[in-house]
Amino acid sequence: MFALVGTAPAQAQVTAFRQAVAESAAQDEELAAFYRGRDFAPVWAGDDSAALARRNALLTALSNAGAHGLPEQRYNAEDLVARLLAAKTPAEQGAMDVALSTAFLTYARDVQTGILTPSEVVPLIVREVSLRPRIPALQTFLQSNPDAFLRALPPRSPEYARLMREKLRMENLLAQGVYGPAVQASSLAPGDSGPDVVELRNRLIAMGHLGRTATQTYDATIQAGVQRFQRAMGLTDDGTAGSDTMKEINVPLDSRMQSVIVAMERERWVNSPRGGRHIWVNLTDFTATIVDNDRVTFSTRSVIGANDPARQSPEFSDVMEYMVINPSWYVPRSIVVNEYLPQLQSNANAVGHLDVTDRSGRVVPRGSVNARAYTARTFPFSMRQGPSERNALGLVKFMFPNKYNIYLHDTPSKSLFNRETRAFSHGCIRLNDPFDFAYALLAKQEANPEAFFQSRLKTGAESRVDLQEPVPVHIVYRTAFTDVTGAMQFRRDVYGRDAAIWEALAQTGVAVRAVQG
Repeated sequence: MFALVGTAPAQAQVTAFRQAVAESAAQDEELAAFYRGRDFAPVWAGDDSAALARRNALLTALSNAGAHGLPEQRYNAEDLVARLLAAKTPAEQGAMDVALSTAFLTYARDVQTGILTPSEVVPLIVREVSLRPRIPALQTFLQSNPDAFLRALPPRSPEYARLMREKLRMENLLAQGVYGPAVQASSLAPGDSGPDVVELRNRLIAMGHLGRTATQTYDATIQAGVQRFQRAMGLTDDGTAGSDTMKEINVPLDSRMQSVIVAMERERWVNSPRGGRHIWVNLTDFTATIVDNDRVTFSTRSVIGANDPARQSPEFSDVMEYMVINPSWYVPRSIVVNEYLPQLQSNANAVGHLDVTDRSGRVVPRGSVNARAYTARTFPFSMRQGPSERNALGLVKFMFPNKYNIYLHDTPSKSLFNRETRAFSHGCIRLNDPFDFAYALLAKQEANPEAFFQSRLKTGAESRVDLQEPVPVHIVYRTAFTDVTGAMQFRRDVYGRDAAIWEALAQTGVAVRAVQG
C-alpha cells in the first residue's frame, strides 16, 4: 500500500513526489522546514516494512483517539485510509505524505497536552500548558518503534490511566442502560419503604455503592449504601437521602462520563513532572494536600474563593518558597477601593482594625484622611492589618509569589470549615489546619518542626521562614478524580468551569458514547 508507482521514469516520479510535498507543506513553516531538511524524502510513503509500520501505527492510534476522549473526526482515520488507497500518482502520494505528517503532529499535541487552550475557555484557568515542540516529536518518531512511541504520548500518570478505565467502564454501563430510572422522591430517610425506596436501592446497586439486596425498606443496609455514595460525592455522610443527596443520585450516567472526559483533558494540561513532593489544592473538593512520591502524606480542609467572577480562585501552578508566621495583611487594592473606601466615606472610623498607610508604608491618622474627596481611581492610600489572632490571614501564610496575589493561609473564621460547600474567600486558599500544614512542610528541615514554629509564633513578631527545598503548588479544579484506593470521586461544579470545558470539547466533536457491539 502507498508505494511509489507509475509508468514515468523513476527520476520523474521522485521529482513529482518532492514537488507535491513542498507545495503541500508550504502552509506550515515548521513542517516545510522539516521536509526541506530531509530533501523532501517521504516519511510514510513506500512499501518497505518501516514505512508500513509507521502508517499502521498512526492509523491505529487515530482510530482509537476516542478512547482518550478526543474527537475522532478531527483526525478522520477512515478518510485518510481512503485517500491512501486512492493515491496512485507520485503527486497524490506526496500530498498524502504531508497529510499523514500533519495528522501525526495534531494528534501528538492533542493527546499529550490537550485540544483546548484553557484560558480561552475559562479566563481564570491561567495555567501555562507545557506544549511539546512539534517537529522534534516527528523526528524522534522516525527513530523509534512506531507503536511504542505513540503509546507513550498520553500522560503517564496513574490518574490518567484510572480515568481511562473509568471511561471505558461507563461506556459499557451506558450500553447496558443499567443506571435505570431516576428516583422520583425528593428525599428519603431511614425507616421509609415502598416503590421510591426500591428505586433508590436499584440505583445504588447499579452505581456500585450497594450490594445485591431485595429489601424494600430504607434499612441499615441501604443507609450504609447512601453513606458510601455521599462520601464518593463529597457530601455529608449522614446516611439520609436528602434533597442534595438525591439530586446527585439522579445525575445521569452520561453527565458523569462528561466529567471524566473533562478530567482527562485537564490531566493533559498538567502533563509534566509535578514534583516528588508537591501541594495539590483541588478547588471543587475544598482540600489542600501534601503529596510525597505519589502518596498523600497530609490533607486539610480548605475554603476557596466565593462563586463570584471577581472572587473565584484561579487555577495555576507555582512554587512555594516560604511561610510567614504572624503575618501582616496588606489589603489588596481591589478590596480597599471596592469594599472599604465606601465604608470610610460614610464613617471615617470604619474598619478600625485596619491601618491606613501612605505610599511609604507609614500609618496615616484617620482624622487626616478625607475619604469623600477621592474616588476608587484616585484614593492614594493603602490599608494594612498588623499581626494578631484577629488578622484576616490568621497566624501563618504560605507564599508562592505570583501575579494573581494568591496564597494559602490561616484564618480566624474557623466555623466556615464545617460547611459542606466552602466557597467564601476573596480568592486565596484558607486552611483548616494551618499549623499542622506548617509542621509537615518544616519536617524536611527542622528536627522538631512544631517547637521551631511555636517559638517563632510566641514572639508575636512577623517572621519569614524560607523553605530550604521549595515545593511546587498546583491549584486544580477536578469534578472527577480517584481517591487513594483508586475509586472514583465526583464533586459539584462549583464555578461552572467544567460545564464550559465540556461545551468547548463538544464543539470540537468530543462525544459521550456507549461501547458498540
